[in-house]
Amino acid sequence: MKAALYLVKRNILIFIRDRGTVISSILSMLITLGLMFLFLGDMHSRDIIYALEQFGGNRDAAADSANAEYLISMWTLAGILLSNTVTVTMTAMGSIIEDEVSMRLASLYVTPVKRIGIAFGYVFSAWSIAVSMCMITLAASQVWLAAAGQTLLGWEACLQLLGMIMLNAFAYAATAYLLTLFVHSVGAWNGLLTIVGTLVGFVGAIYLPVSVLPETVADILRRLPFLHGAAMMRVVCTKEAVEKTFAGIPAEAAEIFREKMGITVVLGDGPVPFTVQAGYLLALGVLTIAAAVVISRRKSLQDR
Repeated sequence: MKAALYLVKRNILIFIRDRGTVISSILSMLITLGLMFLFLGDMHSRDIIYALEQFGGNRDAAADSANAEYLISMWTLAGILLSNTVTVTMTAMGSIIEDEVSMRLASLYVTPVKRIGIAFGYVFSAWSIAVSMCMITLAASQVWLAAAGQTLLGWEACLQLLGMIMLNAFAYAATAYLLTLFVHSVGAWNGLLTIVGTLVGFVGAIYLPVSVLPETVADILRRLPFLHGAAMMRVVCTKEAVEKTFAGIPAEAAEIFREKMGITVVLGDGPVPFTVQAGYLLALGVLTIAAAVVISRRKSLQDR
């Protein structure tokens, strides 16, 4: 365990010392945050305002507009946090590819350190980096909301989000570690990172809500961990915003909105409970690490 903790510390320090990677990661998050709030946020908020107008009555148009913008901002924030747990873990996991290319990994494998300890070292370091970056994103979003005069998330909501970020980062750090067993060059890993970074916005229904996708595609996404990870955080981020936006109209309207926007994930006869979603992500992380350890051992025996 001591060797694994040393590996965690070493990988984190390598990431921090690479200022270009750190700065590009932070800028990428901030740019995405700004673009989503400014462009896609405006498009989705107009859709909400139109839906509210269909119910008629003496509604405050200015309040509806402000509430809709706030709701979409919080929906967007949850999606970006999910995206970061995927892309940042993969970026941080690139250290194992560099270690393999430089033969440092081969040297590590011949030491008494167990394979599960090596897996822990790489997974936990990537997990720590991803959680830290997500918290920076969350803090930046709060500054953005404060500057826009919007309501900030409370401490309870932030703590809930922290727990969900930690769970998602664990699942995707473990998955990234498994993928490194099949990629053996820095260029190939960077190419895979580019592909995953592009796709995660769609498979997590981050750029476009579930309702605008073909039903077959939407049904597939409901079975992937990305949508469930985003949905968990969306529930927390949008709870107060949904209540404010849909106040004074039938409760069914809010439920329909939650389902169409991927806040509630419906499979079969009803919505997927939070406990099932959390269990899914936890199981993904544990089983993926176990599979990676078994595969790395077999590869080592074959190399001998």
